[in-house]
Amino acid sequence: MMTIRRFLPLILLFCLLSRESFSQEKDFGVWYSINAEMKLAKNLEIDFWGNLRTFRNASRTEEGFGEAGLTYKILKNLSIGGKYRFTMQLEDDDVFHPRHKWIGDLKAKGELGNFEFTGRIRFQRQDKTYFEDKDDEIPDYYARLKLKTEYKTRSFPVNPYASFETFSRVFEQADMTIEKYRLEIGFEYKIGKKHSAELGYLFQRDHQPRLSDISIIALGYKLKL
Repeated sequence: MMTIRRFLPLILLFCLLSRESFSQEKDFGVWYSINAEMKLAKNLEIDFWGNLRTFRNASRTEEGFGEAGLTYKILKNLSIGGKYRFTMQLEDDDVFHPRHKWIGDLKAKGELGNFEFTGRIRFQRQDKTYFEDKDDEIPDYYARLKLKTEYKTRSFPVNPYASFETFSRVFEQADMTIEKYRLEIGFEYKIGKKHSAELGYLFQRDHQPRLSDISIIALGYKLKL
């Protein structure tokens, strides 16, 4: 009961922001993910991530991607990382085309009691291979800011969490500072020391190319080697 009370302000904020979606174009999807992490050295880690995302009321696949990257811990609660993502994206011609994404992360962590707080700044570049006009040939650059809080206890295998993430274009003129944002609440269930499963609900609002909202059920599996 105490855990629910502590998360109540975040849940209320989540409901307040998602309430605006009722008059907009709405959709529903399911995202499936699998993640594996392995230590290469004391402060160096490699991770792999696979993801499949659906839309149109979870009836069609929108994209699937594989990602690999390295994370280096600079200090106890500060790390940097670099990743590459290969995506097959459903484009306007109703065919899947490749996209390439290069990612740089700066992440900081902190703890307060049983709460763990994480802040991440991500810079990414995306290159398309399907071009409808000249602008599509120009890479997209985004800055993403993600804030997450998670409640952890050793005596209980379920860890609830909440997060908020924004997407902003960089290196070009844009009318809006925040082009897209995501809100998520969910929980992680630990299955031993190396395995865990996640179940979450996301609300995503996208302002480009038109205002649209999507509600997402996220199902994930994690393995630590």
